[in-house]
Amino acid sequence: MNPPLIERTPSAYAYPLLIKQLLHTPLATAPDQEIVYRGQVRHTYRDLATRIGRLANALAGQGIAPGSTVAMMDWDSHRYLECFFAVPMMGAVLQTVNIRLSPEQILYTLNHARADVVIVNAEFLPVFEAIRSQLETVKTALFISDDGQPVPPGFAGEYEALLAAAAPDYDFPDFDENARATTFYTTGTTGLPKGVYFSHRQLVLHTLAVGLGLAAAPRQGSLHRDDVYMPLTPMFHVHAWGLPYIATLLGVKQVYPGRYVPATILQLVEQEQVTFSHCVPTILHMLLLAPEGKAIDLSRWKLIIGGSAMTAGLARQARERGIDVFTGYGMSETCPILTLAQIDDADLGEADLPLRTKTGRPVPLVNLMTADGELNPTPRDGKSVGEVVARTPWLTQGYLHNPASSETLWAGGWLHTQDIGHIDARGYLQVTDRIKDVIKTGGEWISSLELEDLIARHPAVGEVAVIGVPDEKWGERPLALVVLRAGQSLDADALRTHLKGYADQGVISRYGVPERIVFVSELAKTSVGKLNKRALREQYAAG
Repeated sequence: MNPPLIERTPSAYAYPLLIKQLLHTPLATAPDQEIVYRGQVRHTYRDLATRIGRLANALAGQGIAPGSTVAMMDWDSHRYLECFFAVPMMGAVLQTVNIRLSPEQILYTLNHARADVVIVNAEFLPVFEAIRSQLETVKTALFISDDGQPVPPGFAGEYEALLAAAAPDYDFPDFDENARATTFYTTGTTGLPKGVYFSHRQLVLHTLAVGLGLAAAPRQGSLHRDDVYMPLTPMFHVHAWGLPYIATLLGVKQVYPGRYVPATILQLVEQEQVTFSHCVPTILHMLLLAPEGKAIDLSRWKLIIGGSAMTAGLARQARERGIDVFTGYGMSETCPILTLAQIDDADLGEADLPLRTKTGRPVPLVNLMTADGELNPTPRDGKSVGEVVARTPWLTQGYLHNPASSETLWAGGWLHTQDIGHIDARGYLQVTDRIKDVIKTGGEWISSLELEDLIARHPAVGEVAVIGVPDEKWGERPLALVVLRAGQSLDADALRTHLKGYADQGVISRYGVPERIVFVSELAKTSVGKLNKRALREQYAAG
């Protein structure tokens, strides 16, 4: 027998969990708060609401209706934030286009998502024009220009002009909260990009749960109403980790940097008094090295690091500048945030780096475990390893138009991350590697992430990637690819001696010390700044 459903009064409002509901609180409590673009454009939240209405009317004038798909090709901007709201609030779907993919991949994603309208920043005009004749469903293109560039032939109009000509009021309807709100494409290193999608309900619940997790921190890693937020994870990638929705709900000042240029980012941090951001390790490394940042006070800055593992060496460099740096974990398929490495007050201090670099503890509503091959949970003892699997209300329910891969993702009713790790008694997850990146040598498994962390602890090392390469005797052996910090020198023997010290302490086995260490000028990255280990393996597999 099913449990009884609640009785609904005929006149009662059911309040569906729709993205439009996130605007009520900031408009009531912070209508004059600022939203800043590159330090040049300033709007209030009241302006945001008006512009959302104008954008919806402009899109409706171009034929956008419930079920349509609007694709966005822009840098991080106030316009992107407006699309985060206006498009799904109309009942349409927002496709956030990864502009760092190849033109062929961008074409594939637009056709696969069946985009109806594409909004194109002038900087991406050459790419768009190169693929335009091959677009299968796109009916209309709209143009964005920050410098007054004239509208090219074949475009229906310019973004700001269309908004200026549109009415400010739009009656955003109620509809099923399970309606699809967004679509974007994973940036995996194998095969074609896969489309993931999220509903209004999922995005609202992710906003509420992650916002609660951030606000619940007593001191370290807390996001609150007095913060100033600036994303440093592209808005095309998993909704900039969902933080723009959280920042809007809280009514905080928001700063959008446009293209990621170190000097511009650091200037905005100082000029706009930015206190909360998030990025991949590559961006943090770039900012710490930028000469423009040497004299800037970064001690008020809280920074979530995700996308790739944060090494202790990078965390130490950030802490030396006063940055409150800590790890967040998730993936495209998880909307994305599952865990945050926030630290209890009792654990704060000079020795808290190991906790900051852990993968983190689950945010509210996340059911997460490490499991064996039969989906049995492994002990939470901080050492028993298994695959990280999850259930939360905001996990993608599949891959767009790809049922086979969707079933693999959800085998056994749990979302499979393809990460392996362990959980300790306090609930801290530590991802030790990707399943495909574990190095199998002579019957032993070596964690590439663990080796990278130990190598990065050497003060001369700037970046490092460890990959497995074929070996006739051992099957695989680790190869370390090292980028030195500017002005530093180091040879392979000295780095091996550094690692052998950890082997003598039992931190790693002696088999984990690489015979091959190659010093390189840069490491291959994916379009969102992660290490591209597949490309590195292909490059170095032949020795």
